[in-house]
Amino acid sequence: MIQLILGNKGKGKTKVLLDKVNTEIKTAHGSIVYLDKSAKHMYELNNKVRLIDISGFPLKSSDEFIGFIYGILSQDHDLEQMYLDSFLTVAQVEDAAAANTLLGTLSEIGERFDVTFVISISLQADDIEDKYKEHILAEL
Repeated sequence: MIQLILGNKGKGKTKVLLDKVNTEIKTAHGSIVYLDKSAKHMYELNNKVRLIDISGFPLKSSDEFIGFIYGILSQDHDLEQMYLDSFLTVAQVEDAAAANTLLGTLSEIGERFDVTFVISISLQADDIEDKYKEHILAEL
């Protein structure tokens, strides 16, 4: 399953994402992972949330990003939620079409492994395919 937080760069998507993860950790039964392009938000996250700074992993394509996601899933069978901040950057995606394709892949992975992906993405609702519009949590 996927959930989306949409909006232009600088509109406050990260704050919404951080608030959500820090609220969800209180009732989570499994583990939660937060992927970000840096460790900048380390002190804003509850210490039970596992922060992964993706800048330490030289991913060159969205295919490598999906392999990275599978690697995380293979190491944590209790993974319940994964938060993806700065999605276009961390996933190596350049445009809305590629982002929609990747959202489909993440949705399939989420269903297969019973993981919810909460994604902060610098796009507008008009850029998202209709089948994903019901998954929009916030548009800023």
